[in-house]
Formats: sequence, structure tokens, C-alpha cells
Amino acid sequence: MSKSRLRQEALLYHAKPKPGKIEVVPTKKYATQRDLALAYSPGVAEPCLEIKKDKKNAYKYTAKGNLVAVISNGTAVLGLGNIGPEASKPVMEGKGLLFKIFADIDVFDIEVDATDVDLFVQTVKAIAPTFGGINLEDIKAPEAFEIERRLKEELDIPVMHDDQHGTAIISAAALKNAVEIAGKEMSSVQIVVNGAGAAAISCTHLYMALGAKKENITMCDSKGVIRTDRDYLSPEKQRFATDRAITTLEEAVINADVFIGLSVADSMTPGMLLSMSEKKPIVFAMANPNPEIDYNVAIKTRKDVIMATGRSDHPNQVNNVLGFPFIFRGALDVRATEINEEMKMAAVHALADLAKYPVPEQVNIVYDEVSLSFGEDYIIPKPFDPRLIYTVPPAVAKAAMDSGVATEPIQDWDKYRDSLMERLGTGNKLVRMLHNRAKSDPKKIVFAEADHLDVLKAAQIVHDEGIGIPVLLGNRDIILELMEEIDFLGDVEIIDPKSTKQKKNRIRYAEKYWKSRLRKGIKLLDARKLMHERNYYAAMMVNEGDSDALLTGYSRNYSAVVRPMIEAIGLDKGVTRVAATNLMLTNRGPMFLADTTININPSARDLAKITHMTGNLARMFGVEPNIALLSFSNFGASNHEDAKKVREATSILHKHYPNVVIDGEIQADFALNPEMLKEQFPFSKLVDKKVNVLIFPNLDSANICYKMMKELNGAESIGPIMLGLKKPAHVLQLGSSVDEMVNMAAIAVIDAQNKSKKK
Repeated sequence: MSKSRLRQEALLYHAKPKPGKIEVVPTKKYATQRDLALAYSPGVAEPCLEIKKDKKNAYKYTAKGNLVAVISNGTAVLGLGNIGPEASKPVMEGKGLLFKIFADIDVFDIEVDATDVDLFVQTVKAIAPTFGGINLEDIKAPEAFEIERRLKEELDIPVMHDDQHGTAIISAAALKNAVEIAGKEMSSVQIVVNGAGAAAISCTHLYMALGAKKENITMCDSKGVIRTDRDYLSPEKQRFATDRAITTLEEAVINADVFIGLSVADSMTPGMLLSMSEKKPIVFAMANPNPEIDYNVAIKTRKDVIMATGRSDHPNQVNNVLGFPFIFRGALDVRATEINEEMKMAAVHALADLAKYPVPEQVNIVYDEVSLSFGEDYIIPKPFDPRLIYTVPPAVAKAAMDSGVATEPIQDWDKYRDSLMERLGTGNKLVRMLHNRAKSDPKKIVFAEADHLDVLKAAQIVHDEGIGIPVLLGNRDIILELMEEIDFLGDVEIIDPKSTKQKKNRIRYAEKYWKSRLRKGIKLLDARKLMHERNYYAAMMVNEGDSDALLTGYSRNYSAVVRPMIEAIGLDKGVTRVAATNLMLTNRGPMFLADTTININPSARDLAKITHMTGNLARMFGVEPNIALLSFSNFGASNHEDAKKVREATSILHKHYPNVVIDGEIQADFALNPEMLKEQFPFSKLVDKKVNVLIFPNLDSANICYKMMKELNGAESIGPIMLGLKKPAHVLQLGSSVDEMVNMAAIAVIDAQNKSKKK
């Protein structure tokens, strides 16, 4: 993506549809006068009086216990430097967004116009009663050290400067594992730290807590090696000053076992890497966006190097999001009075140990790996690992309890772990996973209606983000005009199926199509005429391997786009009827709904096949299906033919797939309410399972339901996802949004990846 386009899209993203990235949402009912009387006057007086009696009651009656302040003065923002408090606000809002989506922690971002340490500390102390914890962010060194030290001493809630400790915790976990894989001991490795800011100082302290020896550490800053004979060293730098007879980074790395980069791009050369330890040198090049040495250059220079960076497109990403949301989650859940060294070290060990356990299949799927396993290319968990939420917080909480800073110790660890799993968040995480997986192996997608502005915008995003390789189908002149209008950059293929340039392809496709439709009323002349139509042409492109996948339907009715797919591409082996599933991203997580668009009144056998295909689709996305076949009746309560049909389908499925969690016929409320189900129907296979696949008895119910969910509950919908076709082809909803089309493009790419593996 060009800088101008990135700038334009970033500004638009932050400005529309409403400015900013976060908002305050009520958590209580407020519809009636009675509700308002309880929420405010006179009812609000009662919790106020209880809190007056005991300040700890603020945790019981207000949001304090799940509220963190992200506070900055804007003096050291990302790679932007001292840009001031107002300009730092988008970053602080972004940090709040990460807290929420990864650990379900609410955030108020606070930008303080104060560079004086005393004034900053005084301001934060004055507002601290509002919060359960404080995350200091983007404050320049050395003031950051003093501010954090004083606030930790003077407040009784958790305080952490993530710039210092976040990178330290994640890199320490990675370093622990890397040293083990290299067959070395932490107490003897020679470490060079390039950079002497807040993060570098904190990292080095934590490495020493892991067992690294001070005499084995050499620290460099922009002036070279930090030596004891240098003037004007800060107290932090003085602690790590060396009396070794060296002055440059190049000298420092000779025979070093470990290089820690927290500095600037390209500060390490291939020659320096070659001069490091003869056996498995460890290089953490964590400068962003460009590391101290390029990953590809490093592994080409030394095949035995154990390499980590801050980038997501290489193995072993040192990403702070692995730490801060989960550390604060654990601290808040036991009402810790601080985040101490024991809690940070617990997070280090939890992360390091997690990398050694078998990786869930959904993580392998997201990162397009056959099987991630502990080793040189996997020394730290991936950010999308769902186990983080129920692994790191308990470790941090237990360390808080053991070290005596927890005021509300956890009594039931199993219950606590279950509550953490419920905080996994909305289906938006799945969208990020889908996009990442698509990017791992982009496929060619033909956009059959690229002469529509929104379709072209979606294709542009797919191209810019590396989700897929767009092929633009439609009127060439219109496409070029629209591309100029939106400043579409990049070399993409444009095909006008009606143009003379495509005559040979039309003839070839028509011949193939005609042969596949012999004895089905199609003449060769008819086939040649059909190839002038974009959807037949696009379907044949996919059928003949000229494109990996197809997206269409933005401007045409459903039947007009499905028929060419079925006729030109055909059904997959063993499939007698195609179906469609909508993936709904709800507050309870992703839900698969079928059949939402094709089969009007499927038979029991058809329902069973639709259920089987939908379950396989869920697994393709790393979701283990728990399937409910819905009806107006519960388990034989009605002998109406509609209920009997669902009952029969369930019986077929139980017979052929006895190990899959499937049950019905069941009403929707019992399927979705585990307490009701367990109380009334304890025999059901769905008891103690979180239902994530809903199979509807007919098209009416499925289509109405998913559209109501979308409009009334704001659930995001991805789909319809076509099931049963031989090759990847998917239908857009009429008038789909740009985001919906991008998501469907990711689905199409993943479908193509999956089908190519089956060949």
C-alpha cells in the first residue's frame, strides 16, 4: 500500500463513522423510569453510602475493578517521538482497543499535558481512585523510570509502564526458550544489548532475574559501548557500564551468544552476525518496523541463527500484546495492589512454557502451518493463540497471591479458568485469523463485478493487504475510470469477457462447458453465447484453473449467479445438493447458520448432509462444531411433519457421526441457554457444550434469523459461504459492504487453500 493511500485510509478509519476507536456502553437496563431511578437519583445514593462505609465496595458496585487507565504525556510515541498529549490520543485509544479485544478489560485513555515529573505524578495520583489499574504509555526516559517508581510506591493499585516491561516480559520468555534450544545456560551466555532506553533497561533487568550475569552483559547506545569511563551517564546506564576495552557495537558482538536489538534499523551487519558465537547465535532484532538486521539476510548469513523480530511476517514475533492485556487481567482479578517482579516473572514462565505444549489446530490453521512445535522457529506463542487468556492471567494471579499483594484471592481455579475462557471475545478475532491465514498463501480471485465502485474498493484492499490476487472482470473502460477515481495502485489483471481479446478463451470455455452439459439441453452455440456473460465466464475461469476462486453477486439476484456456478463448476465428490452457511460474529463468539440462502424446504436426508458440510466448514476455520438442529419442538414433543423431519435428520447424523456433538430437534432458546438445557433435558449431547452451529429446518427460518441478527443485534455476517461445489466460488449478498466483500475474499482464499491441499 502506498504511503498516500495508507494515510488516506488511516485518517478515514479514525474519523468515520464516528471519530475515535472506543466508546462507553451502558451495562445496565435503562429503558424505564424505574431503571433510571435505580441508575441515578434516588437509587444511586445506596451504593454511594456503602462505598463511603468501605472504599473497597467501589469494586462491588462500580466498574472500577475492570477499568484501566492508559496514560501518556506524548513524549515518546511509537516511532514519532515527542508529539504531545493530543497527538498521542489515537495511540492510547488503540491500546485501549487491544486491552478490550484480548482480555475484555475496559479502558479510559488519559492524555496529560505535563512533562514535569512532579506534576505528572500528582495528576495521576489525583485521578487514581477511578481505576483498578494504570498502564503508563509512551513516556520518554529517564522520566519514565521515576514516574513509574513513584506511582508504584504511592498508589495501591497495579501500575505498569508497558514500554519498559512489556517487551521485557515477552523477550525474556523467548530468550529463556532460545537459550535452552541453543543448548546453553543463562548464567554463562554473553549478551549484547543495543539500545539503552526504557525498554532496553527493563529487558536487561529481567534477563538478570532469569539468571543472566551482569558481568556477561554489554550495553550499547547511539555513542557506542557504555563504558565506566564515559561522562554524564544516567543512573540506569551507570549500572550496566563495562570496563571492557571495547568501544563499538562491532567489537561488542564478537563471540557473543545473544544480540538484543532495541535500537534502529540496520544497525547490525551480516559481518557482525558472522562474528558471533560459533554455535547457534541468538538474535532478537526488535526495532520496528524495520529490525536491526533483516530476517532474510540473517538466516541467509547464518543458517544456525535463532532469530526473533517485532514483525508478524516472520517467525518468533516479540509482540507486547502477548503480555499486557493478560498481566493486567490477572492483577485485576485478584485486586492486586501492584504488579511486582514475581508477577512479571510468572508471566515470563507461563509464556515460555506455553510454547512447549502442543499447538491447537486452529492456531496452525491461522498461520498456515502443518504443525507448529517448539523449536528454533517457534520459541514464543503466537498472538492469536486462544490459550493465552486462560494461561497467563492465572499464573500472574497466583504470583500476586503468593507474593502477598492480592487482596481478593481466587478460591476456585477451575471456575476462574472457565470465566477467562468466556472472555475470549467476539467473532472479530476470527476475522483477524481469517485474514492472516489468507495472507499466508494468497490465491487468485476473480471479482466478476469489478466495474462497480465498491467491488473495486474491496479488490483494492484485498490487493493492498495481500489477502489475495484480484482479477478484475467487467467493462474495461469503466474499471480503468474507477481505478483512476480511487487511485488504485498495483499491477492487476483486467478482463472484459465481451472483448475481442477474450475470443479464444470464450471458445475454449464454451467447448468445455458444452461437453460437460451434453444431453442437458445445451447446444454449442448456446454455450458460446453464455460465455459473453460475466458469471459463466468467471465460473469457467475457476473450473479451468485460470483463477483459484470466484466472488460475485453484488449487483445480481441470487439465482442468476448460483446457476452458472453449479452448471460450470459442478458439485464436489459425494455431494448431491449445494448449500450455504452464514458465519455470524456475535458477542458469544462465531456462529455458523445454515442453510441461509439455497434450499427452501430440505428433506431429512438433505438436512443431514447440510449439517455435515457445515460442521466441516467450522473445522476448516479451527472451530470444533457443537451443532443444534433447530425446530419449534423439543425432542419429540410434537409429531408434526416439520418436527419429525428434523428428528429424522438428527437420527441419521447420530448413526453416521456418533462422535460429533449434534442434537435436535431443539428450540433455539434451549440450544443457546446451557442452564435451561441442562435443567430440562440433561440427556442431550449438547449439555455443557457451547453451541456454535445452528441448522434450520427451512430457508424461511434461516434467512429471516440471520438477517434479523444482523440488523437488530449488529452481528457482523460473513457469507453466504457456498458448500458443496467442486471448486471455490462464493456469492456476495446484494449490495454487500466493502468490508463484507473483503471478508468473503478471505473466505474464498482459504477455501482455495483447503481444496488445493486435498488434490
